[in-house]
Amino acid sequence: MGQDQQGEQSESAGTVVVAGAANLGIAVAKAVAGVFSGSSAMLSEAAHSLADTTTEVLLFTALRRGARPADAKHPFGYGKESYVWAFLAALFTFLAGAGFSIYQGVHTVVAGEESGPALLSYIVLAISFVLEGISFLRAVKQVRGEAERWNTTGRRFLRYSADTTVKAVFLEDSAALIGLLLAAVGIGLTELTGSSVWDGAASIGIGALLLVVAGILAKNNVSLLVGQAVPPRVHEAIREELAGLPTVTRVDTLLTMQLGPDDVLVAAKVDFVDEATGADIEAGSDEAERRLTERYPNIRYVFLDPTSSRRAEGSRSRLEPPAQGSRSADGSGLPTTGPTAARSSGS
Repeated sequence: MGQDQQGEQSESAGTVVVAGAANLGIAVAKAVAGVFSGSSAMLSEAAHSLADTTTEVLLFTALRRGARPADAKHPFGYGKESYVWAFLAALFTFLAGAGFSIYQGVHTVVAGEESGPALLSYIVLAISFVLEGISFLRAVKQVRGEAERWNTTGRRFLRYSADTTVKAVFLEDSAALIGLLLAAVGIGLTELTGSSVWDGAASIGIGALLLVVAGILAKNNVSLLVGQAVPPRVHEAIREELAGLPTVTRVDTLLTMQLGPDDVLVAAKVDFVDEATGADIEAGSDEAERRLTERYPNIRYVFLDPTSSRRAEGSRSRLEPPAQGSRSADGSGLPTTGPTAARSSGS
């Protein structure tokens, strides 16, 4: 792992620790205020903060476990394990945070429980908003820094980034601030109208908010676990770099995969000029590796399969799934490929 990647991991870990510490203190304060006031929204917010605290622990584990170096059993490293822990964090938010909040809200609406004095709740909500705001601003700063490094916008970075830790902290802090506002509105309307329905409705709203965040994170991590490609813009930029090599006439097939938050694999079938010698192909492969890793430091492995123009069409068809109802030569129904000549930046 390079020095820049180690710095990014350290910054991500710092963001997680700050968010976790803030959420733990906030969860305790909200629970006390919720019990004292009898507010369903405050108890839901306590569950929300407790779920976020547990999520931060799981995300910190994801960072540590996913950063382990490659070995004989896992030659591409342990980057994908970070997505397993991040997926578990999303599940916990879904089950514990959202489930409790919605249940508590429905119970309050149906039973019509009365709430006590709300002063303590307002004080806790105000302090929580400040602390969550600090954590949120730190997450925003990191998102902007990463977006600038990749020469993109913060919105696109959050949409396509394979760093689920930064994305999770940003979304959770955003949801926390919105949840605090929902709780304040629910408690305020309950005091004004004397009806606990508003307090229960706020609790349900907080649960629904957590469902949305958990769903987004779960979907993202599942996609990364099964082998997500790099963003379309980066994919095309990689293709252009390979096609721009002096000895390359075209790139027939380009495959990419996120091996982890900081590791990308690139595999391509490349048509070299007919006059290219073995030495020319080797030099071209070295140049391709140098260009790609210089432009995108997260690219860790580069594999090129030299393909002559006469084999180009056949090579491309063998990499594509067979048409429905067709079968491969071995009768398995799976696409078959020939021998691969490869180079790796990890070698």
